[in-house]
Amino acid sequence: MNPNILKLNVTPPASKIHFIDLEAQQAKIRSQVDKAIKQVLDHGIYIMGPEIAEFESALNTFCGVKNSLSCSNGTDALAFGLMAFDVKPGDAIFVPSFTFAATAEVVTWFGAIPIFIDVLEDTFNMDPKSLEKGINLAKKLSLKPVGVIPVDLFGLPADYDAIEPIAKANSLWIMADAAQSFGASYKGRKVGTLGDIATTSFFPAKPLGCYGDGGAVFTNNDEYATVMRSIRVHGQGSDKYDNVRIGMNGRLDTLQAAVLLQKLAIFPEEIEARNQIAQRYQAGLQDIVKTPSVPQGLTSVWAQYTVQLPKNIDRKSFMSKLQEAKVPSVVYYVKPLHLQTAYKEYPSVDGTLPVSEKLSECVLSLPMHPYLEENVQDYIIETFRHLIG
Repeated sequence: MNPNILKLNVTPPASKIHFIDLEAQQAKIRSQVDKAIKQVLDHGIYIMGPEIAEFESALNTFCGVKNSLSCSNGTDALAFGLMAFDVKPGDAIFVPSFTFAATAEVVTWFGAIPIFIDVLEDTFNMDPKSLEKGINLAKKLSLKPVGVIPVDLFGLPADYDAIEPIAKANSLWIMADAAQSFGASYKGRKVGTLGDIATTSFFPAKPLGCYGDGGAVFTNNDEYATVMRSIRVHGQGSDKYDNVRIGMNGRLDTLQAAVLLQKLAIFPEEIEARNQIAQRYQAGLQDIVKTPSVPQGLTSVWAQYTVQLPKNIDRKSFMSKLQEAKVPSVVYYVKPLHLQTAYKEYPSVDGTLPVSEKLSECVLSLPMHPYLEENVQDYIIETFRHLIG
């Protein structure tokens, strides 16, 4: 399909539409990034160089948290937290099914049992009522409930006001999986301060991403922070060669910290741009599809802008038509975790999670990045409206 024959009210963009545009961001800060990388090359401290401490201090300031620890990636960040919580085989940990595999994956590393929880249709985040059912299920299975990992999906914080009292009543720790939501806020609290420990990812496609793998853990608990700093470097104690616990090699490269410092400097304006784009999508699409909901008092960083297609729309065919019109789209997630081959043996509430299963069949994510120009947004909206009929 030639975009020019759609008979739209807007002119097709002259250049390619990027689902995520890292090139535009790099063009904006290329000179700063080049200078930062050169400084690392000049001092030659590629592991735990001065940029690491500088970046962690900047994260503390940005989030308003006491302890930020950079690390190798978002998955290892989750592992740091589980090790700090001293997770053991047979422990039950509650995770949403409608998310990326890493959240449940790390639970199994320690012999613990992920129990899959359903999500809310409006926000895509953990359903507190389903969590309560999951806790009862764990007890029926003679498992020991120890913790819950809410995921802030697509950039929006989970319902912590509802989850926290449930966790407290059942003596559960909370680890906030903020891989997609770093930069968002929850009723005046920045992501990074939610939960006993919070984690994030700096994978390149994330709202704040590096040029490779990277992640971080956050906590206001100094004891957890001390343990995780030790874990990050093979479990070392005060003496580098006296390992006081089992750890791992989970450090962020100095070069990545140098890059992230430059990106963090422009992050607030990028968050604002993402929200402006989301508002324009909302205004242009809310009458024809179900658009994302942001509860009062919360902000999102819009890692993805995800809509729910009507039942009468064949998603595969619709995506094909969008692609013919040069509009990229992606499905997050095609199959919830409790139905995936590696995880279907683990318990899920009621044996089926209807909302997660429904969402996997109807969600569709549109291009979202801070450099999506208004004329391109208009073209995406008009194309979407035309094709949906």
